[in-house]
Amino acid sequence: MANRIDTTFENARRAGVSVLAPFVTVGYPDVASSEEIAAALLESGGDMLEMGVPFSDPLADGPTVQRSSAQALRNGVTVPTCLDTVRRLRERGISAPLVLMGYFNPFMRYGQERFVEDAARAGADGLIVPDLPLDDGAGFARLCAENGLHLIPMLAPTSTDRRIELACNGAGGFIYCVSLTGVTGARPGLRYEAAARLVERIRRHTDLPTVVGFGVTSPRHLEEIAGFADGAIVASALLDAIGDAPPGEAAQAAREFLTELKRPVGRG
Repeated sequence: MANRIDTTFENARRAGVSVLAPFVTVGYPDVASSEEIAAALLESGGDMLEMGVPFSDPLADGPTVQRSSAQALRNGVTVPTCLDTVRRLRERGISAPLVLMGYFNPFMRYGQERFVEDAARAGADGLIVPDLPLDDGAGFARLCAENGLHLIPMLAPTSTDRRIELACNGAGGFIYCVSLTGVTGARPGLRYEAAARLVERIRRHTDLPTVVGFGVTSPRHLEEIAGFADGAIVASALLDAIGDAPPGEAAQAAREFLTELKRPVGRG
């Protein structure tokens, strides 16, 4: 069976539209709610879901994602919890791509081979591991390929041409383009000139889709990104909306946030 990530981007290209991938932290604000939030986001316009595996030292993440991760850890979330959540989403009939994003230490403690096999068996389509060294990650990449999972690299405007080449050679699914130098976080006034230049450099080395993340906040951001990349990831602004929701209303808040984010610019 074709990987769902590939199918999603192929369909989007044929339709002439950009892919939107919301991010959720598994277990935030609690495990049951995060599953409902995930389903609500995919029902209200999300094309693909990035699912954060909580970790105590998330180096690439800003305050919002760090807070959500810390709360999830207090809720007792582990790697098996995240795999179970993927499995339950598939059992609900969700067919959109599910991408697990997490740091290498928890996967290594779980057992690399066991983790990749269990992630594929649960129904994941790809993995993002921000701190996986490109030079030392060949074995992990091979495990992913053998199990039908795409290993998705992250590249930033500061990435050298050599690093871009190495990342693209071992990549699958899409290339995650970090829009700026720094950590995740909502930035309403952000412009994407640096990200556009990064995408141009990446396309010299691969035909894989490019997806831009970090700082995505508004419909105008999505419109600008759609002009040069194949998709966008929204994380911190969405998690802020979830965190501000009254008890029991997080899924509805997520649904409303995504509906507003996808609103055409200049309307309403």
